[in-house]
Amino acid sequence: MAKNDTLKTASVLAFERKLDPSDALLYASNWEKREDEQQWQPVEVREKSVRGTISNRLKAKDQDPAKLDAAIENPNLQTVDVATLPHDADTLVTRFTLRVLAGAGTPSACNNAEYQAKLEQAVAEYKQAQGFGELAHRYANNLANGRFLWRNRMGAEQVEVSVRQLSQGKTTKEWTFDALSLSLRAFEDTTELKELASVIGSALAGEQQHLLLEVVAYARVGSGQEVFPSQELILERGRGDKSKTLYHVSKIAGIHSQKLGNAIRTIDTWYPNENDEDLGPIAVEPYGSVTTQGKAYRQPKQKADFYSLLDNWMIKDQVPTKEDQHFVMATLIRGGVFGEAG
Repeated sequence: MAKNDTLKTASVLAFERKLDPSDALLYASNWEKREDEQQWQPVEVREKSVRGTISNRLKAKDQDPAKLDAAIENPNLQTVDVATLPHDADTLVTRFTLRVLAGAGTPSACNNAEYQAKLEQAVAEYKQAQGFGELAHRYANNLANGRFLWRNRMGAEQVEVSVRQLSQGKTTKEWTFDALSLSLRAFEDTTELKELASVIGSALAGEQQHLLLEVVAYARVGSGQEVFPSQELILERGRGDKSKTLYHVSKIAGIHSQKLGNAIRTIDTWYPNENDEDLGPIAVEPYGSVTTQGKAYRQPKQKADFYSLLDNWMIKDQVPTKEDQHFVMATLIRGGVFGEAG
């Protein structure tokens, strides 16, 4: 690519996501009859009121025994949402669909034709040299290992994931995985995973126009056990309001599509790790943000963030390493608005 000193980053630059999950709905079943949809019961969200105790860390001025006794006399009353399996069902069924779209790296909006041409040339060279095989392999692993179940996967006795390729409402291919036999920290390489990754990779590359996957996970967690839909973020709660509100769709407990997407794109093992911590993969984010740790693993000072890598690639003709190219392409597949701030 010829260097052009006049080329600047587009001020309007947006990409649509190419992995597009639906919300997931939660159902209850029994392990022996898990594949019989007629036996599924919707998991409902209900309210529960509890009388809690004071258990938060106290300020130094409140640690006087008399003050603590006075505080404990006032009950900590809470109303929360809960979701549980019925007492005659031991298996959580989680179902969602995933569309995989072509056109990765092609912006949905760009106000600089020269920049767009340069970007499309770089993406074409990536597709020819690297292809989408590595990214597709990692996405397929996160479907097969049930990462998208989040807390519902923890402590489950058995977890089975069925991935079905749909065409005109009918199943054309199906893959079944023992999720607990697959690692959350490494990317396995079985025959079935290779087949699923090949289908996802060809869709990302545009070799097939339409790919719709139905993902159904069966987690044997125990009769009557609590399950964990997404929790709603309510910024302003009034006094006496519910302290936890769970997500539901038409009274069926659900998991947000954004949360599913985060799990599927948890494939970034290429980030700088100065302390050599055994973190495993993190979600693909421009700054490598891990909110549970309050840390960004791709700092602009290290030139490891998405914007630094993209600008060096497009503006300065500094082609990133193979691993960084994977990260940049995965971020474009994630989608977002990446134009230069005015």
